[in-house]
Amino acid sequence: MMSRSWQRKTLRWLLVGVLGFVAVSLILVLLFRVVPVFGSMVMVERKVQSWIAGEPLDIQHSWRSWDELSVHAKLAVIAAEDQRFPDHYGFDFKQIRRALEAKFNGGKLRGASTISQQTAKNLFLWTGRDWVRKALEAWFTLLIEILWPKERILEVYLNIVEWDDGVFGLEAASRHYFGVSADQLSPLQASRLAAILPNPRQWDAASPSPRIEGRSRWIRQQMHNLGGKRYLERL
Repeated sequence: MMSRSWQRKTLRWLLVGVLGFVAVSLILVLLFRVVPVFGSMVMVERKVQSWIAGEPLDIQHSWRSWDELSVHAKLAVIAAEDQRFPDHYGFDFKQIRRALEAKFNGGKLRGASTISQQTAKNLFLWTGRDWVRKALEAWFTLLIEILWPKERILEVYLNIVEWDDGVFGLEAASRHYFGVSADQLSPLQASRLAAILPNPRQWDAASPSPRIEGRSRWIRQQMHNLGGKRYLERL
């Protein structure tokens, strides 16, 4: 009897925990739909890592609203990271299939994360590739896709993504690399910022290597192919 009682109590607490997590995550996602996001879990992680290493890290971050973010940067990031962003529901299954096919054919497993997935990961979770984090990433991706418009997802992403050690968001990155505000970026500058996103702590947008410069040119061509500013009207 004691064993059955213990099992019931365990199941009850497990259910309470799951329902509590669902409720808290729903509240957070609904809150961040309208409230400016002044931090992220990745920022917290970087700060904690710096304390542990004994190397002080100054977090540079300033929130900017949608209208204060460069149109060129919006286009460049979509062109570089997720060209089907307006059309998918958080997961790009075509890219996932291609990534898996490349892996099965002996190639390196490449990333297939959408902007929605990256927003969920940066805002709510820690870095890493473990399955628990991936499952939580999928959950938060579904939530923001359901509860936020695409414009809000991109706005939050541009405001929290990491662009160098301690440099988070487009405003901080624009000033860090080019000495301009987030609404003054040229197509060239925007494409260089988008080009370093796969490895922002190692690559430099202000002094790009030939590899980064080539990727930057490709991004500007993709921006043109997407239709320029008119593409953003689909969000």
